[in-house]
Amino acid sequence: MTEVRAFIIEDNPTILRHLVSTLREVAHVDPVGTADSEDDAVRWLLDHDDEWDLVIVDLFLRQGTGLSILEAWRDRDPARKIVVLSNHTSPDMRRKCAQLGADAVFDKASELDDLIDFCLRRREEPQSAY
Repeated sequence: MTEVRAFIIEDNPTILRHLVSTLREVAHVDPVGTADSEDDAVRWLLDHDDEWDLVIVDLFLRQGTGLSILEAWRDRDPARKIVVLSNHTSPDMRRKCAQLGADAVFDKASELDDLIDFCLRRREEPQSAY
C-alpha cells in the first residue's frame, strides 16, 4: 500500500484538528501540511509541488475560496487528487466543483465516512512519479 500525502485546507481550527487526527488514525493518511486561506494554500502548493498526493479543501476559507484552488490546479497530474470537504454541497455546488476539476465532493456533516473510504482506496492505487 502507498502512503497518501495529504495537504488540508480548512479555516476552522477545531474541524482541522479533528480531521487531521481522523485521517491519520483511520485512513492512514500522512497530513503533510495545512492552510486556512487561499493565499497560504497556493503558496504552500507552489513551494511543495512534489510533496502531495491529495488535497482536501473547504470551499469557504478565512481568505479566498476553495473554488479558486480547484481552478488553479485543474490541469494537475491525474494521479494527484483534489477533493472538497464542505458544508456547502448543494447539487449546483457539486456540479461547479466537478467543472473546476474536483475529483469528489464530500459533505462535512454526513459524508466523512465517504472521504475516509476515498483515502483508503487511494492508498491502494499506484502513485505516479512526479
